[in-house]
Amino acid sequence: MSLRDKISSELKTAMKAKDSERLATLRLINAAIKDREIAARGDGTSGELGDSDLIAVLTRMVKQRRDSARAYEEAARLDLAEKEIAEIGVIESFLPRQLTEAEIISAIDAVVAETGANSVRDIGKVMGALKARHAGEMDFGKAGALLKARLA
Repeated sequence: MSLRDKISSELKTAMKAKDSERLATLRLINAAIKDREIAARGDGTSGELGDSDLIAVLTRMVKQRRDSARAYEEAARLDLAEKEIAEIGVIESFLPRQLTEAEIISAIDAVVAETGANSVRDIGKVMGALKARHAGEMDFGKAGALLKARLA
């Protein structure tokens, strides 16, 4: 079952269960996907997004909500922060499992060994290989910091 089909199925289930919070988040996901498809059509490519594109859209949505939740918490608007955090939970249910720090380190070590990277100049090459292999599974901000420490 593709990711798009899974989202549609969950949307129907939320409608039947009258789960308004989950339903609202699923509709936001569908709207973000449609926006991305429209943008892709404008670029001259076909409008249909693959699972990797959908994962990128969902990852971006999670990042936006984390930023919003942090801003709401700083402004003492905990009710809005809780809503954002609940949306993050729904969106993350469609994303692949995130790698732990130990798994990120072992992935970095494997790619460094394969590419022969031995200095900070090789960070781009290693990060490119990591992004190709672990898209949606890895926090690349954390991976970049770990890689920089490893090669320094």
